[in-house]
Amino acid sequence: MTQVLDTLVVGSGHNALVSACYLAREGWSVHVLERDTVPGGAVSTVERFPGYAVDRGSSAHIMVRHSGIVEELDLAAHGLRYLDCDPWAFAPPPPRSDRPGIVFHRDLDRTCVSIEQACGRREADAYRRFVTDWGPRSAAVMKSFANPPTGRHLLSSFWGLDAKEGGSALSRRFLTTGDTLLDEYFDDEPLKAALAWFGAQSGPPMSEPGTAAMVGFAALMHTLPPGRAIGGSGALTQALLSRLESDGGSVTLGDAVAEIRRTGSTWTVHTTGGSVFTARTVIAGCHILTTLDLLERGGYDRDKLEQWRRAVRVGPGIGMVLRLGTDALPDYLGADDPADTTTGLQLLVDDRAQLRLAHGAAMAGELPPRPSVLGMSFSAIDPTIAPEGEHQVTLWSQWHPYRLSGGRTWDAVAESETERILAEMELRAPGFTDSIRHRYVQTPASIESELGLLGGNVMHVEMSLDQMFLWRPLPELSDYRVPDAPGMYLTGASTHPGGGVSGASGRSAARAALADARGGVLRRTWKRFSG
Repeated sequence: MTQVLDTLVVGSGHNALVSACYLAREGWSVHVLERDTVPGGAVSTVERFPGYAVDRGSSAHIMVRHSGIVEELDLAAHGLRYLDCDPWAFAPPPPRSDRPGIVFHRDLDRTCVSIEQACGRREADAYRRFVTDWGPRSAAVMKSFANPPTGRHLLSSFWGLDAKEGGSALSRRFLTTGDTLLDEYFDDEPLKAALAWFGAQSGPPMSEPGTAAMVGFAALMHTLPPGRAIGGSGALTQALLSRLESDGGSVTLGDAVAEIRRTGSTWTVHTTGGSVFTARTVIAGCHILTTLDLLERGGYDRDKLEQWRRAVRVGPGIGMVLRLGTDALPDYLGADDPADTTTGLQLLVDDRAQLRLAHGAAMAGELPPRPSVLGMSFSAIDPTIAPEGEHQVTLWSQWHPYRLSGGRTWDAVAESETERILAEMELRAPGFTDSIRHRYVQTPASIESELGLLGGNVMHVEMSLDQMFLWRPLPELSDYRVPDAPGMYLTGASTHPGGGVSGASGRSAARAALADARGGVLRRTWKRFSG
């Protein structure tokens, strides 16, 4: 007799594994299917070069450290250890400038001293005011990420915040652009560019409405900075797998799901390897468009699926990555203490015009006039990821279009674009190129083929205002459920709260499945009506 699982999880990205862990903890029978031979999706680490543990996707973990998930699942007991990135960021001075760089320490006072030395007393005071104002606001945003994006949850997350200003003034602050927020506080363009570049790691340019909170999130870094998992980003995945297996869950690697079909009161899942699974519920952690394809093959309403596909906006692509093995850390200009420059995010942009031009070019299928580069060199704090005496440096460049104009291919331009990115690094850390011993390049095309991130978008779909909160990925799908498909749940970066390493959508999808199982259809209907 075929075993009927409580839930079958499609994909082993970190959100999918978080869902699996929460359900297995409740005693559900859980099995995870992953097409890749490496678990974790974009939160995974492999040996790209001999002795180097190199991330395939994410490197710095920010939101998951604010979510409570690490503690709720007791992942420390399963080997997960984080190192604080402190300083959490460094912004080198503009090329050919005699001013010092800006060091963003976890300690606000030390950060303000650095800003005063680089930009003057007024900017340091403005930064302190920015952190004071946006620390509580960013904490409210993080609270809103922890629950489904219903009116009730959103209201409770922001209730009482800036009460003296009133709701209309507060809502305007969240709906404005990141650039407008920066102009309200600061005069110094290199400082504004560094903070805009930090905010743009969410995907959209800071000229878009609703991006103010992405810049404002920098204020939370003085409460808890980005974390580096010892051994690489994949250490989070390994801890989740250990947790899942300790609660009876299981995983199959190297076997992709081919279709998901509703059969009576259960779901039947077929794989490309010929396996067939039956489950009461399915949680899909893959890209939303991939999930829709799997449902279509299983007989779901084709017209409705096509309507949803056309409404989801993936965007032009976000960026490309250089994974480098070196014999030295970057030696940045403008640094009083080199040790302060390599522990966190290295923000290699000093003028927001560079960001705007890069994004505009990507929208037209063009390469950026000048690459905007983020550097990371976590071997500075975690020597386990590189051989003794050597280092690992990651250079992320944004924006780079998935589809190039004029019929060009990424195979044809990858090498020349790699050299342009390295040239940006060389401007700020002379001699860096000579330290490179190994390189691995991830273009938007290879990001898609290796990690299943369609269009090379590491956030799945655009993180623009109309595809966030109760509109992510679409209003009909925003409660982690698929209409007219009882027992079918969605998680991953395609769902609220979006991309980045948070695990929040995984926990919310698991809670939705548990609520439906405990309360049935009547409770679900009531929750939708009242929420």
